[in-house]
Amino acid sequence: MQLNINGEIFAVADGDGLRPLLWVLRDELGLTGTKYGCGAGICGSCTVHLDGVAARSCLTPLAQAAKAAIRTIEGLAQMQPDGSVRLHAVQQAFTEEQVPQCSWCMSGQMMTCAAFLEQNPAASEAQLLDAMQNNYCRCGCYARIRKGVLRAAQLAAQPAGTT
Repeated sequence: MQLNINGEIFAVADGDGLRPLLWVLRDELGLTGTKYGCGAGICGSCTVHLDGVAARSCLTPLAQAAKAAIRTIEGLAQMQPDGSVRLHAVQQAFTEEQVPQCSWCMSGQMMTCAAFLEQNPAASEAQLLDAMQNNYCRCGCYARIRKGVLRAAQLAAQPAGTT
């Protein structure tokens, strides 16, 4: 089975196609930025993008993932022609606002926020915060996450090259 992950094609053993994408990302491909949290799709730590939509990789079978372009936290930043890396607005905002504490939930928080902002660039503050409600933080950093998410919306709204 082939998976399109962060713009690269990876061949993986497919078995019955029911294995969760999370374990293939982490254990077979070494993409450990996507975290295991609950294994039940509740916490959001394992969030990735499937065709631009936030999805819980702990519940996504390989057969479903193989039909989509997959983006993980490792693919959120963009390599520039000069070899430098341009952080995604969400990554930049979370860095500026010093959001992470233990960081276990952060990739899922950022992936959820990024997908929502890309699909809803003119979302209201209430809509954005509502979109983040199903991502949990064991450290209780919700005030900092809120600041980071709102800052990400500001940065994402700026024309390219002005952040």
